[in-house]
Amino acid sequence: MTATPDLAAPRLATSDLLRSVFRRHAAGVSVITARGDAGPVGFTATSLTSVSAEPPLLSFGIGTDSSSWPAVSEAEYVGVHLLGEHQQDLAATFARSGADRFGPPTAWREGPEGVPVLDDVLAWVVCRVVGRVPAGDHRIVLAEVLLGDSAGVGGPLLYHQGRYSGLRD
Repeated sequence: MTATPDLAAPRLATSDLLRSVFRRHAAGVSVITARGDAGPVGFTATSLTSVSAEPPLLSFGIGTDSSSWPAVSEAEYVGVHLLGEHQQDLAATFARSGADRFGPPTAWREGPEGVPVLDDVLAWVVCRVVGRVPAGDHRIVLAEVLLGDSAGVGGPLLYHQGRYSGLRD
């Protein structure tokens, strides 16, 4: 069995090819938040990765053209929130350009180190940024987990084929 029946006609690497390939990759949905000079900022991310257990490190990618990048580029601390399948609207709000991401109905509070912490998520952590690595038109942010809460209830929100969904048995 092969993944590509006609290997004689591969597509050249383009941003469209990369997007097409990763639409087929189911990914957990998270929201990254930070405190900015003009108020809280945040964005939806599917690039969250566990990097190391000792010390506890994670990473995520952010585009340098993102409205959140200026604040994240300067932030000492960030919040990372794992969304539940009941939070499709929240994920869409934080993914939408120009949206009032922290206005109603978004429920949040100022957490440790002034980081915006979203309510009713599956889990959240506050992290100290330890590095920002250039990667094309993005930056990979490395962050050390300082504290958090993993007591949320429900299943994870996934992103696949351009849509949000939950796990199915």
